[in-house]
Amino acid sequence: MEYRNLGASGLKVPVLSFGTGTFGGEGPLFSAWGRSGTDEARRLVDICLEAGVNLFDSADVYSNGASEQILGAAIKGRRDKVLISTKMSLPMGDGPLDAGSSRHRLLSSIEAALRRLGTDYIDLLQLHAFDAFTPIEEVLSTLDTLVRAGKLRYVGVSNFAGWQLMKSLAIADRHGWPRYVAHQVYYSLLGRDYEWELMPLARDQGVGALIWSPLGWGRLTGKIRRDQPLPQNSRLHATAQFGPPVDEQRLYAIVDVLDAIAIETGHTVPQVAIAWLLSRPTVSSVIIGARDEAQLRDNLGAVGWSLSVDQLKRLDEVSAVMPPYPYYPYRIQDGFARLNPPPV
Repeated sequence: MEYRNLGASGLKVPVLSFGTGTFGGEGPLFSAWGRSGTDEARRLVDICLEAGVNLFDSADVYSNGASEQILGAAIKGRRDKVLISTKMSLPMGDGPLDAGSSRHRLLSSIEAALRRLGTDYIDLLQLHAFDAFTPIEEVLSTLDTLVRAGKLRYVGVSNFAGWQLMKSLAIADRHGWPRYVAHQVYYSLLGRDYEWELMPLARDQGVGALIWSPLGWGRLTGKIRRDQPLPQNSRLHATAQFGPPVDEQRLYAIVDVLDAIAIETGHTVPQVAIAWLLSRPTVSSVIIGARDEAQLRDNLGAVGWSLSVDQLKRLDEVSAVMPPYPYYPYRIQDGFARLNPPPV
């Protein structure tokens, strides 16, 4: 397993980390992702640790806290061997204090997460979404308090816009509060929006990307192909409405190239798709999820080898999309391009 620094921090993380959204299986979305109980979760954690994957990512909203609880039980007795990442800010109920990143919410949510996880500290806390109703100063000063208290070691965000992240970093620098070192983002061959603004920002400011849904919301598994019906056992039957929109013809073109490269390399389509991500700038770790041992072992096969320059180029070209204004002039007009380096 390869390890990289998480952004500009000193924390070393594996290039593959394990997402525990499949633990618990409560609710329409998470039940479709997976239903791993404690025994199966413990087995999946065992396999991860044997492979050198020691970073496990969760969130309070995953199965209404059950994911954190099962993860805590699965790592019991070996807390010193793992890194725990979790997220909060999204609604956990209908009450006025059940959502957001206010001081009240963060303090109470951290205590609840620590109880569920069975630990006294969290290695990486990420805000699951930007809270426009709470002053950034309030959020960051609260995180500073929690870091100083030893309950958090590093802080990051997820699903932030560029201006939201940059403003937060500037305020943290002004007051000497902890900087966000990670940004958990959607990025895949199907979804390359991260490259337009967030990747250049991350490279400039030292923010490491943790990639969620690296297989394009389950569409880059090799099971979805042109002129074939969606497999009966595909989770997309239940989850497509929750994910990003997809241009089907572009999807099929990408899968065609993935198929060809999989044959050339002797690897599977998911392994090729993940290997492409591991070649991209600012990516610290790709979060893999698995409903069972077979899926996990297949995803783990994405490391220990590399795509060739030609293979990377073919994947870049087939998945490329024209970015919106104001980004596209820097891609297609020489005058703009001379003033800014390409993002990748």
